[in-house]
Amino acid sequence: MMHKYLLLVVIAGIIAPALIRAQNCGCSADLCCSRWGFCGTGDDYCGTGCQEGPCFGPPPSNNVSVAAVVTDSFFNGIIGQADASCVGKNFYSRSAFLNAIGSYTQFGNVGSVDDSLREIAAFFAHVTHETGHFCYTEEIDGPSKDYCDENNTQYPCATGKGYYGRGPIQLSWNFNYGPAGNSIGFDGLGNPDIVASDVVISFKTALWYWMNNVHSLIISGQGFGSTIRAINGALECDGGNSATVNARIGYYLDYCNKLNVQPGDNLSC
Repeated sequence: MMHKYLLLVVIAGIIAPALIRAQNCGCSADLCCSRWGFCGTGDDYCGTGCQEGPCFGPPPSNNVSVAAVVTDSFFNGIIGQADASCVGKNFYSRSAFLNAIGSYTQFGNVGSVDDSLREIAAFFAHVTHETGHFCYTEEIDGPSKDYCDENNTQYPCATGKGYYGRGPIQLSWNFNYGPAGNSIGFDGLGNPDIVASDVVISFKTALWYWMNNVHSLIISGQGFGSTIRAINGALECDGGNSATVNARIGYYLDYCNKLNVQPGDNLSC
Protein backbone atom coordinates (compact mmCIF):
# COMPACT_ATOMS: atom_id res chain seq x y z
CA MET A 1 0.00 0.00 0.00
CA MET A 2 1.27 3.41 -0.90
CA HIS A 3 1.31 6.37 1.46
CA LYS A 4 1.53 9.06 -1.18
CA TYR A 5 0.94 11.77 1.40
CA LEU A 6 4.67 11.70 2.06
CA LEU A 7 5.38 12.23 -1.61
CA LEU A 8 3.01 15.16 -1.76
CA VAL A 9 4.68 16.78 1.21
CA VAL A 10 8.08 16.46 -0.45
CA ILE A 11 6.84 17.90 -3.73
CA ALA A 12 5.01 20.71 -1.97
CA GLY A 13 8.15 21.58 -0.06
CA ILE A 14 10.09 21.86 -3.30
CA ILE A 15 7.70 24.03 -5.28
CA ALA A 16 5.65 25.90 -2.68
CA PRO A 17 8.03 28.91 -2.33
CA ALA A 18 7.66 29.65 -6.03
CA LEU A 19 3.88 29.29 -6.24
CA ILE A 20 2.88 32.90 -6.57
CA ARG A 21 -0.16 32.50 -8.79
CA ALA A 22 -3.56 31.00 -8.21
CA GLN A 23 -4.45 27.40 -8.98
CA ASN A 24 -6.39 26.23 -12.05
CA CYS A 25 -3.98 28.09 -14.34
CA GLY A 26 -5.18 30.65 -16.86
CA CYS A 27 -1.47 31.36 -17.31
CA SER A 28 -0.02 33.93 -19.67
CA ALA A 29 1.30 32.52 -22.95
CA ASP A 30 4.93 32.44 -21.76
CA LEU A 31 4.20 30.39 -18.62
CA CYS A 32 3.49 26.69 -18.11
CA CYS A 33 0.54 25.29 -16.19
CA SER A 34 1.97 22.68 -13.80
CA ARG A 35 0.38 19.36 -12.91
CA TRP A 36 -0.86 21.02 -9.71
CA GLY A 37 -2.49 23.93 -11.57
CA PHE A 38 0.04 26.70 -10.95
CA CYS A 39 1.78 29.02 -13.42
CA GLY A 40 5.55 29.27 -13.78
CA THR A 41 8.65 28.14 -15.66
CA GLY A 42 11.28 25.46 -15.17
CA ASP A 43 11.07 21.75 -14.47
CA ASP A 44 8.46 22.00 -11.71
CA TYR A 45 6.01 23.72 -14.06
CA CYS A 46 6.99 22.75 -17.63
CA GLY A 47 8.18 19.21 -16.94
CA THR A 48 6.27 16.09 -15.95
CA GLY A 49 2.51 16.65 -15.84
CA CYS A 50 2.60 20.08 -17.52
CA GLN A 51 -0.95 20.81 -18.65
CA GLU A 52 -0.53 23.72 -21.08
CA GLY A 53 1.84 26.44 -22.23
CA PRO A 54 5.47 25.96 -23.37
CA CYS A 55 5.71 22.51 -21.77
CA PHE A 56 8.92 20.58 -22.24
CA GLY A 57 8.32 18.14 -25.06
CA PRO A 58 8.40 14.40 -24.33
CA PRO A 59 11.29 12.33 -25.65
CA PRO A 60 10.64 10.93 -29.11
CA SER A 61 8.79 7.65 -29.38
CA ASN A 62 10.91 4.56 -29.92
CA ASN A 63 8.00 2.59 -31.40
CA VAL A 64 8.23 -0.19 -28.81
CA SER A 65 4.99 -2.18 -28.78
CA VAL A 66 3.97 -2.63 -25.16
CA ALA A 67 1.52 -5.32 -26.24
CA ALA A 68 4.36 -7.27 -27.83
CA VAL A 69 6.40 -7.02 -24.61
CA VAL A 70 3.58 -7.73 -22.15
CA THR A 71 2.59 -10.98 -23.77
CA ASP A 72 -0.03 -13.43 -22.51
CA SER A 73 2.83 -15.51 -21.16
CA PHE A 74 4.36 -12.57 -19.27
CA PHE A 75 1.06 -11.38 -17.76
CA ASN A 76 -0.21 -14.87 -16.95
CA GLY A 77 3.12 -15.68 -15.37
CA ILE A 78 2.30 -13.05 -12.75
CA ILE A 79 -1.42 -13.54 -12.18
CA GLY A 80 -1.00 -17.30 -12.39
CA GLN A 81 0.74 -17.21 -9.00
CA ALA A 82 -2.38 -15.81 -7.30
CA ASP A 83 -4.61 -18.31 -5.49
CA ALA A 84 -7.85 -19.24 -7.20
CA SER A 85 -9.75 -17.65 -4.30
CA CYS A 86 -8.18 -14.20 -4.90
CA VAL A 87 -10.64 -11.49 -5.90
CA GLY A 88 -8.13 -10.07 -8.35
CA LYS A 89 -7.72 -13.41 -10.13
CA ASN A 90 -11.01 -12.85 -11.96
CA PHE A 91 -10.67 -9.04 -12.13
CA TYR A 92 -7.33 -8.06 -13.60
CA SER A 93 -6.60 -9.02 -17.20
CA ARG A 94 -4.04 -8.34 -19.88
CA SER A 95 -6.76 -7.05 -22.21
CA ALA A 96 -7.86 -4.46 -19.62
CA PHE A 97 -4.26 -3.33 -19.17
CA LEU A 98 -3.80 -2.94 -22.93
CA ASN A 99 -7.09 -1.02 -23.11
CA ALA A 100 -5.87 1.33 -20.38
CA ILE A 101 -2.47 2.06 -21.96
CA GLY A 102 -4.31 3.46 -24.97
CA SER A 103 -4.77 6.59 -22.86
CA TYR A 104 -1.08 6.72 -21.87
CA THR A 105 0.83 6.38 -25.12
CA GLN A 106 4.19 7.41 -23.64
CA PHE A 107 4.22 4.45 -21.25
CA GLY A 108 6.91 2.04 -22.37
CA ASN A 109 7.34 3.99 -25.58
CA VAL A 110 9.93 6.75 -25.07
CA GLY A 111 13.67 6.84 -24.53
CA SER A 112 15.77 3.91 -25.67
CA VAL A 113 14.37 0.43 -26.19
CA ASP A 114 16.11 -0.62 -22.97
CA ASP A 115 14.49 2.31 -21.15
CA SER A 116 11.10 1.03 -22.25
CA LEU A 117 11.81 -2.53 -21.21
CA ARG A 118 13.07 -1.35 -17.81
CA GLU A 119 9.98 0.82 -17.37
CA ILE A 120 7.65 -2.09 -18.12
CA ALA A 121 9.62 -4.35 -15.76
CA ALA A 122 9.52 -1.70 -13.03
CA PHE A 123 5.78 -1.08 -13.40
CA PHE A 124 4.92 -4.76 -13.10
CA ALA A 125 7.39 -5.25 -10.25
CA HIS A 126 5.51 -2.66 -8.20
CA VAL A 127 2.13 -3.99 -9.29
CA THR A 128 3.17 -7.50 -8.29
CA HIS A 129 4.22 -6.31 -4.86
CA GLU A 130 1.23 -4.02 -4.28
CA THR A 131 -1.39 -6.61 -5.30
CA GLY A 132 0.28 -9.86 -4.34
CA HIS A 133 0.54 -11.11 -7.94
CA PHE A 134 -2.82 -9.53 -8.84
CA CYS A 135 -4.55 -11.14 -5.87
CA TYR A 136 -5.91 -7.98 -4.24
CA THR A 137 -8.04 -5.21 -5.67
CA GLU A 138 -8.11 -3.30 -2.37
CA GLU A 139 -5.75 -2.67 0.51
CA ILE A 140 -6.03 -5.30 3.25
CA ASP A 141 -8.12 -3.82 6.08
CA GLY A 142 -8.37 -0.65 4.00
CA PRO A 143 -11.83 0.44 5.25
CA SER A 144 -10.45 0.61 8.80
CA LYS A 145 -7.82 3.17 7.80
CA ASP A 146 -8.24 6.92 7.45
CA TYR A 147 -6.62 8.39 4.35
CA CYS A 148 -8.47 11.69 4.33
CA ASP A 149 -6.35 14.82 4.29
CA GLU A 150 -8.86 17.31 5.68
CA ASN A 151 -6.47 20.19 4.99
CA ASN A 152 -6.76 19.59 1.26
CA THR A 153 -9.62 21.90 0.29
CA GLN A 154 -9.19 21.41 -3.45
CA TYR A 155 -10.13 17.74 -3.16
CA PRO A 156 -12.31 17.51 -0.02
CA CYS A 157 -13.29 14.11 1.30
CA ALA A 158 -16.88 13.05 0.73
CA THR A 159 -18.83 11.91 3.79
CA GLY A 160 -18.75 8.16 4.22
CA LYS A 161 -16.15 7.53 1.52
CA GLY A 162 -12.80 5.84 2.09
CA TYR A 163 -9.69 6.72 0.14
CA TYR A 164 -7.64 3.65 1.03
CA GLY A 165 -5.54 1.75 -1.49
CA ARG A 166 -7.27 0.31 -4.53
CA GLY A 167 -6.10 -0.95 -7.90
CA PRO A 168 -2.78 -2.20 -9.27
CA ILE A 169 -0.68 0.46 -7.52
CA GLN A 170 -3.09 0.95 -4.61
CA LEU A 171 -4.22 4.53 -5.25
CA SER A 172 -4.57 6.23 -1.85
CA TRP A 173 -5.67 9.56 -0.30
CA ASN A 174 -8.30 12.06 -1.44
CA PHE A 175 -5.69 14.29 -3.07
CA ASN A 176 -4.92 11.45 -5.48
CA TYR A 177 -8.46 10.15 -6.02
CA GLY A 178 -9.72 13.63 -6.91
CA PRO A 179 -7.26 14.53 -9.68
CA ALA A 180 -7.12 10.94 -10.96
CA GLY A 181 -10.87 10.99 -11.41
CA ASN A 182 -10.76 14.38 -13.13
CA SER A 183 -8.09 13.17 -15.53
CA ILE A 184 -9.56 9.75 -16.29
CA GLY A 185 -13.24 10.69 -16.18
CA PHE A 186 -14.82 9.28 -13.02
CA ASP A 187 -15.96 10.71 -9.71
CA GLY A 188 -12.83 10.02 -7.70
CA LEU A 189 -14.07 11.67 -4.52
CA GLY A 190 -17.70 10.57 -4.68
CA ASN A 191 -17.15 7.07 -6.00
CA PRO A 192 -13.67 5.79 -5.10
CA ASP A 193 -14.98 2.20 -5.01
CA ILE A 194 -15.09 2.14 -8.82
CA VAL A 195 -11.30 1.72 -8.81
CA ALA A 196 -11.88 -1.78 -7.42
CA SER A 197 -14.91 -2.61 -9.57
CA ASP A 198 -14.08 -1.30 -13.08
CA VAL A 199 -10.89 -2.99 -14.23
CA VAL A 200 -10.02 -0.52 -17.00
CA ILE A 201 -10.42 2.45 -14.65
CA SER A 202 -8.39 0.50 -12.11
CA PHE A 203 -5.47 0.11 -14.51
CA LYS A 204 -5.85 3.72 -15.64
CA THR A 205 -5.44 4.99 -12.06
CA ALA A 206 -2.18 3.03 -11.77
CA LEU A 207 -0.96 4.42 -15.06
CA TRP A 208 -2.10 7.95 -14.15
CA TYR A 209 -0.04 7.85 -10.97
CA TRP A 210 2.88 6.25 -12.78
CA MET A 211 3.01 8.74 -15.62
CA ASN A 212 2.73 11.73 -13.29
CA ASN A 213 5.18 10.60 -10.63
CA VAL A 214 7.36 7.70 -11.76
CA HIS A 215 7.75 7.52 -15.54
CA SER A 216 10.29 10.35 -15.91
CA LEU A 217 12.49 8.92 -13.14
CA ILE A 218 13.27 5.64 -14.81
CA ILE A 219 13.36 7.11 -18.33
CA SER A 220 15.97 9.63 -17.16
CA GLY A 221 18.16 6.86 -15.80
CA GLN A 222 17.66 7.49 -12.07
CA GLY A 223 17.24 3.78 -11.46
CA PHE A 224 14.65 1.47 -9.97
CA GLY A 225 15.39 2.76 -6.48
CA SER A 226 13.93 6.15 -7.41
CA THR A 227 10.66 4.49 -8.38
CA ILE A 228 10.41 2.86 -4.96
CA ARG A 229 10.88 6.25 -3.34
CA ALA A 230 8.20 7.77 -5.59
CA ILE A 231 5.70 5.09 -4.61
CA ASN A 232 6.29 4.55 -0.91
CA GLY A 233 8.92 7.06 0.15
CA ALA A 234 10.20 7.05 3.70
CA LEU A 235 7.92 4.16 4.68
CA GLU A 236 10.33 1.85 2.90
CA CYS A 237 13.42 3.81 1.84
CA ASP A 238 16.39 4.83 3.98
CA GLY A 239 15.94 1.79 6.19
CA GLY A 240 12.19 2.24 6.63
CA ASN A 241 11.40 -1.31 5.53
CA SER A 242 14.27 -3.10 3.85
CA ALA A 243 12.26 -6.31 3.43
CA THR A 244 9.68 -4.70 1.15
CA VAL A 245 12.37 -2.81 -0.76
CA ASN A 246 14.18 -6.08 -1.38
CA ALA A 247 10.94 -7.75 -2.47
CA ARG A 248 10.31 -5.04 -5.06
CA ILE A 249 13.89 -5.28 -6.30
CA GLY A 250 13.55 -9.04 -6.58
CA TYR A 251 10.49 -8.77 -8.80
CA TYR A 252 12.18 -6.11 -10.90
CA LEU A 253 15.29 -8.22 -11.48
CA ASP A 254 13.13 -11.20 -12.37
CA TYR A 255 11.14 -9.23 -14.95
CA CYS A 256 14.25 -7.61 -16.40
CA ASN A 257 15.63 -11.09 -16.89
CA LYS A 258 12.41 -12.23 -18.56
CA LEU A 259 12.48 -9.19 -20.86
CA ASN A 260 16.20 -9.67 -21.59
CA VAL A 261 17.26 -6.20 -20.44
CA GLN A 262 19.96 -5.12 -17.99
CA PRO A 263 18.36 -3.67 -14.81
CA GLY A 264 20.68 -0.66 -14.62
CA ASP A 265 22.21 0.99 -11.56
CA ASN A 266 20.70 2.42 -8.34
CA LEU A 267 18.38 -0.47 -7.62
CA SER A 268 17.68 0.41 -4.00
CA CYS A 269 16.51 3.55 -2.23
